[in-house]
Amino acid sequence: MDERTEPPRNARPNIVLILADDMGWGDLGCYGASAIPTPRMDAMARDGVRFTDAHSSSAVCSPSRYSIMTGRYAWRSPLKQHVLHSHAPAIIESNRPTVASELSASGYATGMFGKWHLGLDWTRKDGTRLTAFGDDAQDDLLHHPEQYPADDIDYSQPFVGGPCDLGFDRFFGIAGSLDMPPSAFVSQDRTVGLPTLPRDIYIQGQDPGLKVDGWRDDEADLRFTSEAVEWMKERANDEEPFFLFLSTAAPHRPCVPPEQFHGMSQAGLRGDSVCLVDWMVGQIDDTLADLGIADDTIVLITSDNGAPMVYPADGDTEHHHPNGPYRGQKGDIWDGGHREPLIVRWPAALEAGQVRDDLICLSDIFPTILAAAGLSPTEGAAEDAVDILARLDSPLPRPRGLPVVHHSMGGVFGLRLEQYKVNFCTESGRGFSAGAREDGTIYSADAPFGRIYDLESDPGETTDLWALRPDIAAQAHQVLCEITDRAETGFPCDVAPTPQ
Repeated sequence: MDERTEPPRNARPNIVLILADDMGWGDLGCYGASAIPTPRMDAMARDGVRFTDAHSSSAVCSPSRYSIMTGRYAWRSPLKQHVLHSHAPAIIESNRPTVASELSASGYATGMFGKWHLGLDWTRKDGTRLTAFGDDAQDDLLHHPEQYPADDIDYSQPFVGGPCDLGFDRFFGIAGSLDMPPSAFVSQDRTVGLPTLPRDIYIQGQDPGLKVDGWRDDEADLRFTSEAVEWMKERANDEEPFFLFLSTAAPHRPCVPPEQFHGMSQAGLRGDSVCLVDWMVGQIDDTLADLGIADDTIVLITSDNGAPMVYPADGDTEHHHPNGPYRGQKGDIWDGGHREPLIVRWPAALEAGQVRDDLICLSDIFPTILAAAGLSPTEGAAEDAVDILARLDSPLPRPRGLPVVHHSMGGVFGLRLEQYKVNFCTESGRGFSAGAREDGTIYSADAPFGRIYDLESDPGETTDLWALRPDIAAQAHQVLCEITDRAETGFPCDVAPTPQ
């Protein structure tokens, strides 16, 4: 191929996806936060597009991350509710197309750094592995760690089902959250060092298990960032573009930002942890600039679910509202559980300074990233997702084309129909707001009702319209049953919605 016909090296953009953990809609300055300085993410928003109506597919992390990786709702997987425990098996099948495998097949270098939390098929000491699929799958395997005790894992052996089996060339991170064992970095398909010591338990909710000698929780995000930066530098002179997925541990509990971030915010250690995320964004952006590839790179920044508000020791939630003006918190079916910040910057293709109200589901990241690379998902893949970029040619919000299905920690469904939100429960859907009290009812034959809110006039979900809009209830029920028809979700499609 001569010089005149050879495509330019950067004909396809580099792609960077930065996914924070438990960072709420209201945690960023560009979304209204005043107690937490986020200058780097605010600058990204000024130079790109900020979305105001973007939603994770679930109000907790493992299912939300499944959707981002596959473009599918997680209740199509073995995970029907809650999150994975630390030693749960992988919930993405080895032959399932992922955004990484699709890009890798087209020539992209692919690297994933940080929190995984989509399960790993660890090797047990008897040489076997548990699986979430096929005849060997076990009920409740994904949620109950006592079925897979930490002292039963042979950490000297590799695992399967991780990032490197699903399209990533390079993986350096941790298996789950910092509150889960093992306390060890994971490189490619095994831990870095052998966890042999009891891990430190210093806050409520941390799971017991093992750690490697010298492990420190507060160093995790620093290491993810340095590994990601070095990987980008190594890719800078390659002919092929790269896809970088940086998945932060912060601001998820335990909130342990390094000491240099202490006091940066006025919202306690959790707020300081958001500042850490902002610093990580800055490190990636500075590297892109230093390498001279910022204009040729599309950067997406978002979070996996809403922020928790039940841990006062982590920081102030009375004056700082981490989920903005929206009701609820992490785990809840209310918008506070799943409405997310979403910033997209691509200097070569997107007009700067846009604020968009288009309805987005984070499953849409899959086809959007592929579209930026000039690709389409494999036939049959990403069935719950649409390309965001294709909707930006209009100054006004454009219909998504697919309804957005919401899912709470307790496995309760909600549905967006234009400005209406239909929750198939009467309270949080057994989310974090449930606490120890009775948490209403869940849609069933015994309680065939829920809640309807007009988010256009009532974004705080305060005025229930279920009794006044039986037409919306019936339409939502029908649409949801059509979407979940073959997913074995347990949603009672044979129950007709009735006034409460």
